[in-house]
Amino acid sequence: MAVRTGAEYIERLKKTPREVWVRGERVENVAEHPFFRKPVEQIARLYDMQHDPEHAHVLTRPGPDGPVGISFVPPRTGEDLLDRRKAYTLWAEATFGLMGRSPDFLNTTLMALADEPAVFARLGQRYADNVQRYLEYVRDNDLFLTHALITPQTDRSKSASEQRDEFLHMGVVRETGEGLVVRGARMLATLAPMADEMLIYSLPGLREGDEKHAAVFAIPIETPGLRLISREPYDDGSRNSFDHPLSSNFEEADSLVVFDDVLVPWDRVFLHGDVKLANAMYAETGIRQHTGHQTGSRGLVKMRFALGVAMALAQSVKIDGFLHVQQKLGEAIAAVEICDALLVASEADFERSSMGNARPRFEALQTLRMHLATTYPKVVEMLQTLGAGGLLMMPSAEDFDSPIADDVAKYFQGAGGLPAVDRVRLYKLAWDLCGEAFGQRALQYERYYAGDPVRLFAGNYLSYDKSGAQRLVDRALALSGDPVKASPESA
Repeated sequence: MAVRTGAEYIERLKKTPREVWVRGERVENVAEHPFFRKPVEQIARLYDMQHDPEHAHVLTRPGPDGPVGISFVPPRTGEDLLDRRKAYTLWAEATFGLMGRSPDFLNTTLMALADEPAVFARLGQRYADNVQRYLEYVRDNDLFLTHALITPQTDRSKSASEQRDEFLHMGVVRETGEGLVVRGARMLATLAPMADEMLIYSLPGLREGDEKHAAVFAIPIETPGLRLISREPYDDGSRNSFDHPLSSNFEEADSLVVFDDVLVPWDRVFLHGDVKLANAMYAETGIRQHTGHQTGSRGLVKMRFALGVAMALAQSVKIDGFLHVQQKLGEAIAAVEICDALLVASEADFERSSMGNARPRFEALQTLRMHLATTYPKVVEMLQTLGAGGLLMMPSAEDFDSPIADDVAKYFQGAGGLPAVDRVRLYKLAWDLCGEAFGQRALQYERYYAGDPVRLFAGNYLSYDKSGAQRLVDRALALSGDPVKASPESA
């Protein structure tokens, strides 16, 4: 099977019943439900782009039975890494960088895991073989994956094994001849109701005693006993796209995942029962680098989009002639250019995996991740500042076809003859991005994408190779010599 179309993606959603709950009701048909229909259509558009002659050469590469998504293909050179970034960027621009879990993210994750088979072979060769076979299965069927890495926010002072309920956090209840039986919950499964399968693994941080919680595996969303509880949607399907252009299209439906004694077949188990290996997997495979490359490319698009909205907002009422506004916009431009430079640096100074494939430099991508966590919120705040009170009082779409239409046209116009409908459309876009719940979720997503920013920066210091900086300090200190001999009088 070659890369699938959007229609094929939607058809599979309709044919695979899954247990999805939202607002206290079970969703029977995700593809057509008003809460999910528009995001499903946006994902379908991404799949259709793989068949568009204008984009196919960027998004796909030859595979065993036809073209496959480029994100599944291990890069061999720096040029291959650049080609991957072009593909990431193309899909990200289709969603303005607002869908953080587009299919290429987990495609890339699987590719990274399969590129370090020795990590999984420590438990036995069959686990390394499982990873490779699963990558090929997802690649050849062009499936859409989500994942759930985080334990529920219950008692953060205790490890998974120390919670009041031993399976409050997802863990392995028992092993059977067929596979592992797992129970408990995980979060934050973005786009899970609309995905085909789910990949489960943990971020580093498991402790001794957490062995039953150390599990890496994959299962279809329709697996019996798997339950998805979606957070309250920002768009219930009734929002006008003029008033809410972003939230009415790019809702990602984050979900809590409940495992009610779910059976995971052995051929879908990649690791279990080994805390040290589960903690080491994240650093010893290429997950950090390859996913950082994808999400950094997406984050750059999102930053560039927010910058574009800010510049258009400033121009619409001619505040871009003021020095302090120019300063704010200039700082945002610098932030965007830093994102771009860090991506280029990660590709130019790539390293090799144990299989000889190229992967971008981690330090540059980690710096980019921290940069996005701190600068995207600043750009959003700048949007709020530049829009000021105007963001709070824009009329609705219905006002343009009502008895007060003339007032709206007169009093909501912009500078230089900008028609009211165009200014209102722009301000609605800006508010959706910086003020609405949808926009605040997009901000929170970047701020905590890789975890607590404080820990990220602290970890950057602790893991940093300080030898180069220290050599410079030591050379400078050597210039001072002995305090007595160095004084002019002693000379």
